[in-house]
Amino acid sequence: MIVANFRKCAAMTGLALAAILAAVALPAHAQSLDNLYAKAKTEGAFSFYVGGPTAPWEARAKAFEQRYPGIKVSIGGGFSNVLDHKIDQQIAAGKLEVDAAILQTIYDFVRWKADGRLLTFKPPGFDKMDAAFKDADSTFWATMVNVVPYMVNTQKVVAADVPNSALDFLKPQFRGKIVTAYPADDDVTLWVFYHIVQKYGWSYMDKYMAQKPNFIQGHLGEQRSIGSGQNIATFDSILDITTDLKKQGMPVESHFPTVDAMPIWPLTGAIFKGAPHPNAAKLFMSWLLAPEQQSKLPTWSPRSDVPPPNGFKPILSYKVANDYRDFLSNQSQVADLRKRFEHYSGPIVNSGGVR
Repeated sequence: MIVANFRKCAAMTGLALAAILAAVALPAHAQSLDNLYAKAKTEGAFSFYVGGPTAPWEARAKAFEQRYPGIKVSIGGGFSNVLDHKIDQQIAAGKLEVDAAILQTIYDFVRWKADGRLLTFKPPGFDKMDAAFKDADSTFWATMVNVVPYMVNTQKVVAADVPNSALDFLKPQFRGKIVTAYPADDDVTLWVFYHIVQKYGWSYMDKYMAQKPNFIQGHLGEQRSIGSGQNIATFDSILDITTDLKKQGMPVESHFPTVDAMPIWPLTGAIFKGAPHPNAAKLFMSWLLAPEQQSKLPTWSPRSDVPPPNGFKPILSYKVANDYRDFLSNQSQVADLRKRFEHYSGPIVNSGGVR
């Protein structure tokens, strides 16, 4: 009886202690963000570059400013492989103008880390991210996970003709009406083509070019051309762009391939050492990676504890290609592939945009 009572008291004491620790821990975390906001507010601003369509980021910046008054956000939008050069120039000149970058060109973060240019910082959910979505030393991490399904114009492609593999794009009905970004220019598109030739051989490219495909700089222009009916299909789309075009009333639809693996890649962010507004940058990244904002994404969160978009399964439960960083880290191979694919597509003559 004495032992039983002792155990009961010990259990109750343990529960009480756990409750006290939990009560202390929660305000400590909140206080940490409050302290960060206080410091960020004295900086008064946050500036970052982001690759790809800028409109969604302008909306996020506005929401952040409303949540944290007193911090003005400025965005430099454009193509990732242009913005990275601007950052390199600023670093070389010793005049860093931006606090952070969120880019498609993940190898930039690998080399910036190697050069000691990135701040070590763990945003919320860092420990919930797959290893492919983050740097183990917490100098860069995914802000979202983009997927690359097929995309068709639903008024031009009947259900029976929707492709299920790269080989289906070689069918006669797609001749002169398929489109991708320039593979020599766009890292994601280069990687997508690489996976295709790895599976089907380089002879695939001769057959593909016999289809008289079209090339446009950037995914936004590429996918708008499908929405307008100028082109009718691609294996190189970005899901959230398609979703946005559907909201605008365009007759487009995404389709996950059933034969080939679907490429997925992390849109990656980092904060620079020597950033003009480091506390504001930390606050923005913490806000962006928090569950409330991640659950609003039109695509998957890199956090395993944030549910997938409505109607979809967790991203890693699909048959996916998830070696984007490893692929781009082999820069000698990448350089050779750019030259080889440019032989097929030619130089950029059909320029796109990000707005």
